[in-house]
Amino acid sequence: MSDAAVLTWHQYRLERKMFWRNPTAAFFNFVLPLLFLGLFGAIFSGSQHDLDVIVPGIAGMSIMATTFSALAMNITFLREQGVLKRVRGTPLPTGSYLAAIGANAVTNAVLQVGIVILAGKLFFGVGWPKDWIELFVFVVAGVACLASLGVAWSHVIPNFDAAAAYQNIVFLPTIFVSGVFYDADTAPSFLRDIAQVLPLIHIIDGLSGALVTGRGLSDNLSALAVIGVWTAFGTLFAVRGFSWESRRA
Repeated sequence: MSDAAVLTWHQYRLERKMFWRNPTAAFFNFVLPLLFLGLFGAIFSGSQHDLDVIVPGIAGMSIMATTFSALAMNITFLREQGVLKRVRGTPLPTGSYLAAIGANAVTNAVLQVGIVILAGKLFFGVGWPKDWIELFVFVVAGVACLASLGVAWSHVIPNFDAAAAYQNIVFLPTIFVSGVFYDADTAPSFLRDIAQVLPLIHIIDGLSGALVTGRGLSDNLSALAVIGVWTAFGTLFAVRGFSWESRRA
């Protein structure tokens, strides 16, 4: 194993320890989506159709919370507190450091999706995934897309005090128009049109195909295409706008 890989692994382990020592981050990433799942699962307990909508919807929301929201706030904090600047001046390769941060977010996303799938099986009548390959593809695509957009969005946030408000400006409207809590097909046409432009509804569609309907990847190629476009957009601006320096004077 190369030195860079070893350093990445050690930094990743440190990021995991720091994550679990931060109760707020653990609550937002793990407990909050499960509270939504329990709440709406109880409300729609008499309708299996609604439960089949809620479970993949919460899984999609979990990916967004653990990647977009977490990275937007984390990168802003590290930048404005001068951590990124100090890390760049240490022997730790910057690529190893950033890879560890990204891997930490990916781990949270995979764990959360797994928890939601297990809860769906045990409590909400949703069976095991019908297409594991499709599930894997859409989880990976969703993580890559929303993580890149989270880093890109962190460049817009002026300081950490504003980070929560800035990420909620995107997060909250997106989950409400993208069919996380209801069947998007029943929404007014103007909301459906807005949702179709955003990546989250396409991630949810793919997860729904894998978990509920059993539709194959061939039926969701257009969804993957939209996710791919957003991933390219997010990656471009995440790289171009990245700064190691605090924006404070």
